[in-house]
Amino acid sequence: MTESRYASLSRDELAVLLPELLLIGHMIDRSGMAWCIQEFGREGMLEVAIEEWAGASPVYTRRMQRALGFVGDDVPTIFKGIQFDIGSPPQFMDFRFTVHDRWHGEFELASCGALLDVEPLGEDYVFGMCHTIEDPTFDATAVATNVKAQCRPVHRPPRTPADRTPHCCWTVIIDESYPPAQPIPALAVISQTRAATWELGDIDRSDEGLADYTGPLLADVDFAAFSHSALVRLADEVCLQMHLLYLSFALAVQARAGDKADLATSVGRRQLTGLAGLAAMRIKNALRLPDDIAGALRTFELHPLFNPIGYVQSDIAENGLSVHRSPAHDDGAWIALCSPESTNPLQAIATAVNPHLRVAVDGSDTEWNLQLSESDTAATELPEVMVTKVSGGANFQFRSRKSLPLTVV
Repeated sequence: MTESRYASLSRDELAVLLPELLLIGHMIDRSGMAWCIQEFGREGMLEVAIEEWAGASPVYTRRMQRALGFVGDDVPTIFKGIQFDIGSPPQFMDFRFTVHDRWHGEFELASCGALLDVEPLGEDYVFGMCHTIEDPTFDATAVATNVKAQCRPVHRPPRTPADRTPHCCWTVIIDESYPPAQPIPALAVISQTRAATWELGDIDRSDEGLADYTGPLLADVDFAAFSHSALVRLADEVCLQMHLLYLSFALAVQARAGDKADLATSVGRRQLTGLAGLAAMRIKNALRLPDDIAGALRTFELHPLFNPIGYVQSDIAENGLSVHRSPAHDDGAWIALCSPESTNPLQAIATAVNPHLRVAVDGSDTEWNLQLSESDTAATELPEVMVTKVSGGANFQFRSRKSLPLTVV
């Protein structure tokens, strides 16, 4: 089994990086949906969002359950999955859980970063996210744990009054009398990708710290409590979540682009460019990397675009990196959007580290080399990155919080 790139980080660094990666994954839609609205209208964007999450989240939720050993069929299992899902990054999507018994629980969002991003756009957009998208996707996620689970709102936005907190509240009930939740056709397609079945290294149970999440549900995940080995595995799993979500996004976009293959590719590339720049900025800042070429190469090395090792095959070299044909190319994942003819996502990473860095790429679509150099002129931030950074997630700051067991009340 190939070593993870994240293994080179310390346990403390990984504990800082994990919530960052979850938040970066959440920003995929802040980047992608703007371009879906532009190309397919608001209704088309809503359809893409529903199919994207319903096609990917059951796949990666089961992966995370297996990785941390909390496979089950009850409400606490569903809630543990939410805590390690790019759809609900900690604190930015501030989930608070209550467990009544194995089959009954509820959650509220004390604060919802996604809602705060969307509210300035007006009630139609709020309704679209909090009703049109949430109703099918919450139940679709339940497919991963128990097809008899239903998530239903107690209250949700649009907020009345406008400053209402918590932002929403939902019940989660598992009942044998409920009709089973039905997977969408995209789920079968995504389940067959190399990303879905990619094997990662087992967690070393002799390593100091937690190796699993088999204990009680916690109010907040304390990433620092996990072992170095577990955090490495989690970092790679979260990167695979991102690839799977993009693959599901691409499938939904292709369905609306029809025979316009160039349009589908363009939407995907714009999504990646915006996310690539924001992710690079957050990784560099979180790990306090330098803004020189060495710092940029370290940022490339740790960027979800290039991880996990093996799924994406690349080598870091002096002043640059080399990319080789890999399973991610076979899937049509993010790396397939980068080439000598398509360097914007790569330049977005370099610019986020230092606007004076330039990328030069040569080779073929699947085998290419990137060289970094310094320029006297500062590059302008790409518009795709500017669009993504409108989100409050761009500059969101994580805080230390206590991790308390949640017991049945």
